[in-house]
Amino acid sequence: MEEFFIKAGQMILMLSILVTLHELGHFIPAKYFKTKVEKFYLFFDPYFSLFKKKIGDTTYGIGWLPLGGYVKIAGMIDESMDTDQMKSEPKPWEFRSKPAWQRLIIMLGGVTVNVILAWVIYAIMFTANGMTYLSVDKAQENGLVFSQLGKEIGFQDGDKILTVDGKEQKQFNRLTLDIMLSEEIVVDRNGQQVKLQIQDEQIKQILSTEGRNNFIFPQHNGVVIDSVLDNSAAKTSGLQSGDIIKAINQNPLNITNFTAQIQENKNNKLVMQVERAGILKLVEVNIPDSAKIGVFHRANLNKDIIVTEKFNLMSAIPVAITESFTILNYNIKNLKLLIKPKTEAYKQVAGPIGIARQLPSTWDWGFFWNFTAMFSMWLAFVNLLPIPGLDGGHALFTLAEMITGRKLNDKTMGIVQTFGMIILLSLMALIFGKDIWDLISDKFL
Repeated sequence: MEEFFIKAGQMILMLSILVTLHELGHFIPAKYFKTKVEKFYLFFDPYFSLFKKKIGDTTYGIGWLPLGGYVKIAGMIDESMDTDQMKSEPKPWEFRSKPAWQRLIIMLGGVTVNVILAWVIYAIMFTANGMTYLSVDKAQENGLVFSQLGKEIGFQDGDKILTVDGKEQKQFNRLTLDIMLSEEIVVDRNGQQVKLQIQDEQIKQILSTEGRNNFIFPQHNGVVIDSVLDNSAAKTSGLQSGDIIKAINQNPLNITNFTAQIQENKNNKLVMQVERAGILKLVEVNIPDSAKIGVFHRANLNKDIIVTEKFNLMSAIPVAITESFTILNYNIKNLKLLIKPKTEAYKQVAGPIGIARQLPSTWDWGFFWNFTAMFSMWLAFVNLLPIPGLDGGHALFTLAEMITGRKLNDKTMGIVQTFGMIILLSLMALIFGKDIWDLISDKFL
């Protein structure tokens, strides 16, 4: 229960920061251009609010449904679908009375703030802590290790990845995503350059739980046990968090064959060579019929492959901007995966529940702020999509008006907005349904 409250607390705090600042991005230019803002809400408030107070022309409030927030601007057909105000003649303080360029600035204000927020967070993080990552160069000094899936794609143990689509990648944790999004991968195999291509069906396998966790690794020595589930075979045998399993039945072990060895020996006993606090010992584990011993694990990597680049504030700013747009670029590429049915990438889409489950079970401010910056760029990207109901949809119609000199009438705008909201609500329902299904059907090794 404590873990639930920690994850929920991180999610609510993150959404509160992102939503409040995003809506301020609309609110401030609206006020600057003397446009009446009727409501400013953190979270949605169907039927009732947790808090509200009217100051001047604006009611400020907190809703009970933490799925976003909104500012209700007079004379604008938005998420509220309030069209009554459109029946009267436009007033000078209404959104629809303002010049197109002012309306465009108001609409893009939220996205602009999201991008600037990511820059600021990354700049502060890089100044304070530097940029820490697994170095590709150091990780593949002795070649890489691949799972059976990796070998089916065409990789071989010992390969060194030179380029993906002609570009070098220095951060190891981004290699898998680069490979999935690639047209061509070039590897060094025993001094020879070999070109590989990945198919949509193979991307589907990588996106599966086993594919994500066991695909490509640096050379390593054994498997680290991160945690042990209660009432499990691992717990009964005496395995503990922090144990390093070096071998099974005297056979050297790596992350790519750990799961396979357990599955091949269900209902049998395995003898594991375990390093605990620098001391080697043997642990016998009875593998149940389910072939799940109840552990979360990872590769035992050499710490030398972890690199930290240091920056002062001035040098951190351009790096922060580059990092923000790198995240944006990945979001665009991920969208391309989603529209490829054979990859089944659409099954990996997560809503608020799925996102919350990715947060750590202990409060980690470094992870929190990094995740917030990344999520801020994701929100900027999503809101820029040219879908009616999103900022990008409004901006698209406004740009069209500025170019053609013709504006959609209020009736047509209402129909388009309704169509867009139906699409968005349907997507939200599907994503929430998937979140809940994943929550109740999750299985662990």
